[in-house]
Amino acid sequence: MECPMTKDQVEAVLARVPTWPEGRQQELAELALEIEAKISGAGYGAMPDELAAIDEGLAEEEAASEEEVKTAFALFQRHDGQ
Repeated sequence: MECPMTKDQVEAVLARVPTWPEGRQQELAELALEIEAKISGAGYGAMPDELAAIDEGLAEEEAASEEEVKTAFALFQRHDGQ
């Protein structure tokens, strides 16, 4: 079992976030919104880039293979458990 971070450690990490690459800042923001939605009981609202990717996928004529679907679900389940 991992030792939980103290409030001071969390604040120190968050203070360094603006120095991170923009993509990593966006990733943290998305994760924070997911966590906050779970805490509040609200559903997850997809980000604009996620909605664009969904639209792009729907516009393609070729469906995902069974292996691609299994891989995606495994990723989602692993991500949801964090």
